[in-house]
This record gives sequence, structure tokens and C-alpha cells, in this order.
Amino acid sequence: MSDSIIKADVAIVGAGLVGLAAAVAFSKAGYDVVLVDEQMDSSQLQKNETVWDQRIYAISPKNAQWLADLGVWQLLDSRRVGEMQAMEIWGDDSPSPLYLSADEVNTDELAFVVEESALKQALVQQVQACGVRMLFGSKCARLNARPEQSTLYMDNQQVIECTLLIAADGANSWVRQQLVIGIEQKPYHQIAIVANFETEKPHANIARQWFRQDKVAADHAALDHAVHCGILAWLPLPGNRISIVWSAPEQYADYLLALDADAFTDIVTLSGNTALGRMTMLGKPAAFPLILKKAETIVQDSVVLVGDAAHRIHPMAGQGVNLGFRDVIDLIEAVSHRNPYQPINDKGLLKRYARVRKVDVFNMLTLTNGLYHLFESQNAVISKVRNWGLSATNQQSVKKMLVKNAIAL
Repeated sequence: MSDSIIKADVAIVGAGLVGLAAAVAFSKAGYDVVLVDEQMDSSQLQKNETVWDQRIYAISPKNAQWLADLGVWQLLDSRRVGEMQAMEIWGDDSPSPLYLSADEVNTDELAFVVEESALKQALVQQVQACGVRMLFGSKCARLNARPEQSTLYMDNQQVIECTLLIAADGANSWVRQQLVIGIEQKPYHQIAIVANFETEKPHANIARQWFRQDKVAADHAALDHAVHCGILAWLPLPGNRISIVWSAPEQYADYLLALDADAFTDIVTLSGNTALGRMTMLGKPAAFPLILKKAETIVQDSVVLVGDAAHRIHPMAGQGVNLGFRDVIDLIEAVSHRNPYQPINDKGLLKRYARVRKVDVFNMLTLTNGLYHLFESQNAVISKVRNWGLSATNQQSVKKMLVKNAIAL
């Protein structure tokens, strides 16, 4: 095949949720956009209405409004979108939970709980409606990034020349590797187990989260009696359904994943204090290792890293995809303030964007990493402090900080 050159204002590598949202946002802002993804194909968008996706996201109200402004949110089936109106947070020794309510920050919801597949379907539909050029199934072979332009060479001999290249290709970003951008990383030695359940009692749109000190068990008998360790979250889905995310120590996670459906359900139920009565698992659990990753720089020449390519955080606050959406929002905001003579890859614009994102990402990393260490510690004094903090329900400023930083941004 002979070389064919595609010219665009913006090229986006990666058609996950953040990359798709970026494609819609930049297209609606008037830019010519090309979206590239090696893995994406139409078969991934076939939705089985009888199955609930294991991968669930808690989308903040502000990001939900942004997606609505892009024409995406209204494409979702409202019958499959959960609402989180309050949250109960339990410590490993607290007699009562810290209760966070949407009313305390003058909003109707703390978050909306959405299946990844449903949101991806809506985003692709809007990408197509915007007329964005999509190059799916072709592999990126080489990248030549310069301050004035980036050139992407595909393995099918196509060449993409763009003023701005956005890397939205995940935590193991190919683009980031081509630019030799280093990453700061730290494994949490935890595995996140995700699964969906039908519950006997209604959840009342309340999310529940248990922070328990990790216990080191020598054998399966000890593990069986540990019942709960790590961080367990129950997120409300429509009807009497919940999605769980259990960030468990590696050894305990292996034990949990080896259990049959009934035994696993029993432990999840017991670990959540049987708060919603009997539970029935829907589908099989999935698991993925947890690791903190942060790129040393998110801007280089005419390339910007967004989403997991730029930062990957602990899922306890449900902020991973929200941070990625805010990357795109701030990038659009930065380029919208350029003068007529500035290109969208102007060094000054991108530097200002990087400074804005640094503050937001630092705050979220500090919160999630700090909470992880607070609850991972086996120090008796720290244990008392963390449980006092969760039981001090009269600490309104603390509660509002948790809601605004961890959920409602």
C-alpha cells in the first residue's frame, strides 16, 4: 500500500472513555480530529441488555453535565444509570459510619454510577455524529514529535500529521514510551476485585465503603477468618443491585478469587455487615492489580498526555476517569484562550495547562495515597486516629472536604 497522508488539527491515540470524550469535545470546539485505536472494533459496542458490565464508573455531577453539554449523557439509558445520593464510610473499629450526603454540599447527587460499556457506546455514537475520522484496527508504528507538529506513522503505511497529538492510550501508553517520558510508580500490593450483585434490601442510593486494616494471614484457615481486609466499596446501581470494588491485599485477593460464587457472595455479604440482606452475584468477578503511576511530564513538544497515560490512581475515590475527563476539560479551556496567531500546540498554552493539571492531580494523589497509607498502617496510634476521624461525624469541614475532593468534583 502506498503512503497516504492524513492531516488534522488534533490526533488522538486511544479510544477509551477519555479519548472518545476528547474527540467529541475538540470536534465540537471546531477542530478537525482523527481518532486512532489499535484494539477498538464495532463488536465491542454490542450491548447485552441482560448483563451488567463489571466495569463501573462513578461519574461526578460536573462531569455528567459536561458530557450532557457534549450531547453524550442523554444517549444513555436512564434505567441503567445509578444515583449516589449519600455515602457511609466505616473504619476497622468504628461503631458508626461517617455519613456524607449530597445535601451537605447543596447538590442532588454525589455521583452517577454508569457501566463502562454503556458510556463507551454513547461516546462512540456522538463521535460518529460529529464526523470524526476513526482509524481503528491499525497499529501505531512510529512517532515523530516536534514542537511545531507531530507525525504518526501507522503499520498500514498511513501517515497522520497533526498540530496537537493527545495520548489517551492508557496506563502503559505507547505514545509516552515513544517520547521516553519517565513515570513515578508504586505498587499498592492490592488487587481490585469487581463484581455485581442483586440485593434483598433496597440500597436507598447510598454508597457504602469499609476501610479495614490489612491482616497478614499465614494460611487459608486464617484467611477464612479474616472476613474482611483492604477497602470494600458498594456502589448503587438501578433497582436492588450494587457493584462492588474490593481492593484487597494480594494474598487475600487470590484466596477470594479461588472461591466459588456462593462462598464469595457470603464473604462479600458478611464483610458489608449484611447491610442489604441476602445477595446474589450477577456474572463473574473480574480483577486487576493496583498501582500508582504518574508521568514525570504531561506535555512534550506538541504532545499532551491525558487520562491513565498521565496518571493512574487508587480506585477508592472513584476518580480515575473523572480526572481524565478534567484533563480534557482543562485542555479545551487552555486552547480556547489562545489569540488568533497562536497554534493550539503553543508552548505557553500547553505549559499553563500542565500547571493547572498538576495542582488537581497532586490533590487527588495526596488524598487517595494518604487514605491508603492511613488504613494500611498497623500502628496502634494511627489506628486510633483513623477511627476517631471516621466517628467524628460532627466534623463538617472534614466531611465537606471528603465529598468535594473524593466524589463531587
